[in-house]
Amino acid sequence: MAGDYLIAFLLMAVLGVLVAGIVLMGIGGKANQRYGNKLMVARVSLQGLALLVLALLLMTAKK
Repeated sequence: MAGDYLIAFLLMAVLGVLVAGIVLMGIGGKANQRYGNKLMVARVSLQGLALLVLALLLMTAKK
């Protein structure tokens, strides 16, 4: 059951970074130029981590 919470936490983190990126892009300006790419890299990294954890949980799940 701990895996369920880990996946939920990772998905919420992805959503948080995604929303932050969208808001920052909407505001624009220097903040977007400075942090936009970093937020995109963080989002993609978190998505990859979430998929990796999900795959590991599915592989280790007992039938």
